[in-house]
Amino acid sequence: MEENSKLDKIVEARMKLRARFEQQMAETPSVSDTRPMGSGTPNRHGMPQLPVGQTKTVKWPVLDLGFKPDVPLSKWKLVVDGEVESPVTLTWDDFMALPQTNDVSDFHCVTTWSRMDVPWVGVRLADIAALVMPKPTATHVLCHGYDQYTTNLSLQEALKEDVLLVHTADGKPLERDHGGPVRMITPQLYAWKGSKWISRIQFLPKNQLGFWELRGYSNTAYPWRNDRYS
Repeated sequence: MEENSKLDKIVEARMKLRARFEQQMAETPSVSDTRPMGSGTPNRHGMPQLPVGQTKTVKWPVLDLGFKPDVPLSKWKLVVDGEVESPVTLTWDDFMALPQTNDVSDFHCVTTWSRMDVPWVGVRLADIAALVMPKPTATHVLCHGYDQYTTNLSLQEALKEDVLLVHTADGKPLERDHGGPVRMITPQLYAWKGSKWISRIQFLPKNQLGFWELRGYSNTAYPWRNDRYS
Protein backbone atom coordinates (compact mmCIF):
# COMPACT_ATOMS: atom_id res chain seq x y z
CA MET A 1 0.00 0.00 0.00
CA GLU A 2 2.83 2.36 0.91
CA GLU A 3 4.66 1.52 -2.35
CA ASN A 4 1.52 2.26 -4.38
CA SER A 5 1.14 5.60 -2.63
CA LYS A 6 4.77 6.49 -3.39
CA LEU A 7 4.31 5.54 -7.04
CA ASP A 8 1.13 7.60 -7.30
CA LYS A 9 2.95 10.65 -5.90
CA ILE A 10 5.79 10.26 -8.41
CA VAL A 11 3.36 9.93 -11.32
CA GLU A 12 1.36 12.95 -10.16
CA ALA A 13 4.50 15.05 -9.75
CA ARG A 14 5.80 13.91 -13.15
CA MET A 15 2.56 14.97 -14.82
CA LYS A 16 2.80 18.40 -13.18
CA LEU A 17 6.34 18.77 -14.48
CA ARG A 18 5.29 17.64 -17.94
CA ALA A 19 2.50 20.23 -18.01
CA ARG A 20 4.98 22.89 -16.92
CA PHE A 21 7.42 22.12 -19.74
CA GLU A 22 5.13 20.55 -22.35
CA GLN A 23 5.07 23.51 -24.74
CA GLN A 24 8.83 23.99 -24.57
CA MET A 25 9.43 20.27 -25.18
CA ALA A 26 7.10 20.34 -28.20
CA GLU A 27 9.11 23.18 -29.71
CA THR A 28 12.53 21.49 -29.48
CA PRO A 29 14.12 20.74 -32.88
CA SER A 30 14.21 16.96 -32.45
CA VAL A 31 10.41 16.89 -32.57
CA SER A 32 9.46 20.12 -34.35
CA ASP A 33 12.06 20.72 -37.07
CA THR A 34 10.25 21.02 -40.40
CA ARG A 35 13.43 20.44 -42.44
CA PRO A 36 15.47 17.86 -40.52
CA MET A 37 18.62 16.51 -42.16
CA GLY A 38 18.98 12.75 -42.43
CA SER A 39 17.74 9.64 -44.18
CA GLY A 40 15.42 6.69 -43.68
CA THR A 41 11.86 6.28 -42.53
CA PRO A 42 10.60 8.67 -39.83
CA ASN A 43 11.36 7.68 -36.24
CA ARG A 44 8.72 7.95 -33.53
CA HIS A 45 9.33 11.69 -33.24
CA GLY A 46 8.95 12.29 -36.98
CA MET A 47 12.67 12.75 -37.72
CA PRO A 48 14.58 10.68 -40.32
CA GLN A 49 15.84 7.59 -38.52
CA LEU A 50 19.51 8.20 -39.41
CA PRO A 51 20.67 11.78 -38.78
CA VAL A 52 22.88 13.55 -41.29
CA GLY A 53 26.54 12.51 -41.22
CA GLN A 54 25.89 9.32 -39.26
CA THR A 55 26.64 5.67 -40.19
CA LYS A 56 24.79 2.72 -38.71
CA THR A 57 26.84 0.28 -36.64
CA VAL A 58 26.02 -3.00 -34.95
CA LYS A 59 29.02 -2.77 -32.64
CA TRP A 60 29.08 -0.45 -29.65
CA PRO A 61 32.37 1.49 -29.69
CA VAL A 62 33.82 2.49 -26.31
CA LEU A 63 34.62 6.17 -25.75
CA ASP A 64 35.62 7.79 -22.46
CA LEU A 65 38.11 10.15 -20.85
CA GLY A 66 40.65 7.36 -20.34
CA PHE A 67 39.38 6.37 -16.90
CA LYS A 68 36.68 3.75 -16.26
CA PRO A 69 35.43 3.97 -12.67
CA ASP A 70 34.73 0.66 -10.97
CA VAL A 71 31.74 1.40 -8.72
CA PRO A 72 30.29 -1.59 -6.82
CA LEU A 73 26.53 -1.51 -6.35
CA SER A 74 26.97 -1.42 -2.58
CA LYS A 75 28.80 1.92 -2.88
CA TRP A 76 26.94 3.47 -5.81
CA LYS A 77 24.99 6.62 -4.96
CA LEU A 78 23.16 9.25 -6.99
CA VAL A 79 22.96 12.75 -5.56
CA VAL A 80 20.10 14.89 -6.88
CA ASP A 81 20.30 18.47 -5.65
CA GLY A 82 20.50 22.14 -6.54
CA GLU A 83 17.39 24.19 -7.33
CA VAL A 84 14.96 21.59 -5.96
CA GLU A 85 12.45 21.41 -3.12
CA SER A 86 13.62 18.07 -1.69
CA PRO A 87 17.20 17.03 -2.53
CA VAL A 88 17.94 13.31 -2.20
CA THR A 89 20.81 10.85 -2.25
CA LEU A 90 19.70 7.53 -3.75
CA THR A 91 21.37 4.21 -2.99
CA TRP A 92 21.20 1.35 -5.49
CA ASP A 93 18.20 -0.12 -3.67
CA ASP A 94 16.45 3.28 -3.66
CA PHE A 95 17.11 3.65 -7.38
CA MET A 96 15.80 0.19 -8.23
CA ALA A 97 12.67 0.83 -6.15
CA LEU A 98 11.69 3.69 -8.48
CA PRO A 99 9.38 3.02 -11.46
CA GLN A 100 11.34 1.06 -14.07
CA THR A 101 10.92 1.89 -17.76
CA ASN A 102 11.55 -0.41 -20.73
CA ASP A 103 12.27 1.44 -23.95
CA VAL A 104 13.89 0.92 -27.34
CA SER A 105 15.71 3.91 -28.82
CA ASP A 106 18.63 4.90 -31.03
CA PHE A 107 22.05 6.02 -29.84
CA HIS A 108 23.79 8.70 -31.91
CA CYS A 109 27.46 9.40 -31.19
CA VAL A 110 28.96 12.70 -32.32
CA THR A 111 31.90 10.73 -33.78
CA THR A 112 29.47 9.80 -36.63
CA TRP A 113 28.17 6.33 -35.67
CA SER A 114 24.63 5.39 -34.68
CA ARG A 115 23.52 2.22 -32.93
CA MET A 116 19.87 1.60 -33.72
CA ASP A 117 17.00 0.03 -31.78
CA VAL A 118 18.82 -0.52 -28.49
CA PRO A 119 16.61 -2.08 -25.78
CA TRP A 120 17.09 -0.31 -22.45
CA VAL A 121 15.79 -0.64 -18.90
CA GLY A 122 16.13 2.21 -16.47
CA VAL A 123 14.49 5.11 -14.64
CA ARG A 124 13.18 8.20 -16.39
CA LEU A 125 15.00 11.34 -15.40
CA ALA A 126 11.53 12.86 -15.21
CA ASP A 127 10.65 10.44 -12.40
CA ILE A 128 13.79 11.39 -10.49
CA ALA A 129 12.91 15.05 -11.01
CA ALA A 130 9.44 14.28 -9.67
CA LEU A 131 11.02 13.01 -6.45
CA VAL A 132 12.88 16.26 -5.81
CA MET A 133 10.53 18.72 -7.59
CA PRO A 134 12.58 21.42 -9.35
CA LYS A 135 11.94 24.96 -8.15
CA PRO A 136 10.46 27.48 -10.61
CA THR A 137 13.97 28.95 -10.85
CA ALA A 138 15.43 25.72 -12.32
CA THR A 139 16.14 25.85 -16.06
CA HIS A 140 18.96 23.34 -16.64
CA VAL A 141 20.69 20.31 -15.19
CA LEU A 142 24.38 19.54 -14.97
CA CYS A 143 25.06 15.81 -14.89
CA HIS A 144 28.22 14.53 -13.21
CA GLY A 145 29.98 11.18 -13.62
CA TYR A 146 32.19 9.22 -11.25
CA ASP A 147 34.99 9.94 -13.76
CA GLN A 148 34.59 13.71 -13.16
CA TYR A 149 32.81 14.12 -16.50
CA THR A 150 30.05 16.74 -16.72
CA THR A 151 27.46 17.62 -19.33
CA ASN A 152 24.58 20.10 -19.42
CA LEU A 153 20.95 19.86 -20.55
CA SER A 154 18.04 22.26 -20.63
CA LEU A 155 15.06 20.98 -18.64
CA GLN A 156 12.89 20.80 -21.76
CA GLU A 157 15.35 18.19 -23.10
CA ALA A 158 16.10 16.45 -19.80
CA LEU A 159 12.46 15.83 -18.93
CA LYS A 160 11.55 14.08 -22.18
CA GLU A 161 10.16 10.59 -21.62
CA ASP A 162 12.95 8.76 -23.42
CA VAL A 163 15.73 10.34 -21.33
CA LEU A 164 16.61 7.49 -18.99
CA LEU A 165 19.18 6.54 -16.40
CA VAL A 166 19.78 3.00 -17.65
CA HIS A 167 21.19 0.01 -15.83
CA THR A 168 20.39 -2.58 -18.51
CA ALA A 169 21.13 -2.64 -22.26
CA ASP A 170 20.57 -5.47 -24.74
CA GLY A 171 19.00 -7.53 -21.96
CA LYS A 172 22.14 -7.46 -19.76
CA PRO A 173 23.42 -5.29 -16.91
CA LEU A 174 25.14 -2.24 -18.38
CA GLU A 175 28.83 -3.01 -18.77
CA ARG A 176 31.46 -0.90 -17.06
CA ASP A 177 32.93 0.05 -20.47
CA HIS A 178 29.63 1.66 -21.40
CA GLY A 179 29.08 3.51 -18.14
CA GLY A 180 27.73 0.82 -15.82
CA PRO A 181 26.29 0.43 -13.34
CA VAL A 182 24.20 3.44 -14.51
CA ARG A 183 24.51 5.94 -17.35
CA MET A 184 22.15 8.47 -18.83
CA ILE A 185 20.88 8.26 -22.41
CA THR A 186 19.53 11.15 -24.51
CA PRO A 187 18.06 9.61 -27.71
CA GLN A 188 16.98 12.96 -29.18
CA LEU A 189 20.47 14.47 -28.76
CA TYR A 190 24.02 13.32 -29.41
CA ALA A 191 25.07 10.73 -26.85
CA TRP A 192 27.72 12.84 -25.09
CA LYS A 193 24.79 14.63 -23.43
CA GLY A 194 24.24 11.48 -21.32
CA SER A 195 26.84 11.03 -18.59
CA LYS A 196 28.40 7.58 -18.14
CA TRP A 197 28.91 6.32 -14.56
CA ILE A 198 26.44 8.96 -13.42
CA SER A 199 26.82 10.16 -9.83
CA ARG A 200 24.98 13.47 -9.54
CA ILE A 201 22.20 15.46 -11.19
CA GLN A 202 22.43 19.12 -10.26
CA PHE A 203 19.47 21.39 -11.06
CA LEU A 204 20.62 24.89 -11.97
CA PRO A 205 19.02 28.36 -12.32
CA LYS A 206 20.99 28.96 -15.55
CA ASN A 207 23.02 27.11 -18.13
CA GLN A 208 26.46 25.85 -17.15
CA LEU A 209 28.74 24.27 -19.75
CA GLY A 210 30.02 20.74 -19.21
CA PHE A 211 33.31 19.02 -20.09
CA TRP A 212 32.94 18.85 -23.89
CA GLU A 213 30.84 21.99 -24.16
CA LEU A 214 33.76 23.94 -22.65
CA ARG A 215 36.01 22.39 -25.31
CA GLY A 216 34.05 23.49 -28.34
CA TYR A 217 31.20 21.00 -28.61
CA SER A 218 27.67 22.28 -29.17
CA ASN A 219 25.62 23.44 -26.23
CA THR A 220 22.45 22.01 -27.80
CA ALA A 221 23.61 18.89 -29.75
CA TYR A 222 20.72 18.28 -32.16
CA PRO A 223 21.63 15.36 -34.48
CA TRP A 224 19.18 16.30 -37.26
CA ARG A 225 20.79 19.73 -37.59
CA ASN A 226 24.37 18.40 -37.65
CA ASP A 227 24.77 20.43 -34.46
CA ARG A 228 28.09 19.00 -33.32
CA TYR A 229 30.25 22.01 -32.49
CA SER A 230 29.73 25.52 -31.17
